[in-house]
Amino acid sequence: MDMRIELVFVPVSDIDRALDFYAGIGWNVDFDQTVSDEIRFIQMTPPSSACSIAFGRGLAEGEPGSLRGVQLVVRDAAASLEMLRSKGVDADDVQELPWGKFVTFRDPDGNAFTLQELPEWSRGYANRPEN
Repeated sequence: MDMRIELVFVPVSDIDRALDFYAGIGWNVDFDQTVSDEIRFIQMTPPSSACSIAFGRGLAEGEPGSLRGVQLVVRDAAASLEMLRSKGVDADDVQELPWGKFVTFRDPDGNAFTLQELPEWSRGYANRPEN
C-alpha cells in the first residue's frame, strides 16, 4: 500500500501575513478559498515539493508558532540560507553534521522549518542529476 504525506497544517495567527510570507519565499499559492465565515483554506507548495502546507481559519488546532519538525530537502543549504536572509527571513546559520547540512527558518509566528542538504554519500533527492 502506498502512503504519501501530502499536506501539513500550519497554525498561524494572521492568515494574510502567512500567505505573504510563504509566497515571498517562492512557495506556490495552490488554493485560497473562503468556504464560510468559519473556514478559509489556503494551500501552498514549496517549489518541486509533493507535499504542501495548509493554514487558514478553522483548520489547525495547534497554537500559532508551535509547528516543529518539518524538513525540506534542498540542493544547497548555503544558497538557500542566502535567499531566505535576502528576503528578511529569520534563519539560523548552516549547521554541518555527518548526515547533512541544515538551516532552520521560522515564519512570522515562529513555526520552524528545517532545510537539509543531503551529504554526498546519500542517494536522496537532492543529489540526483538535474533533468
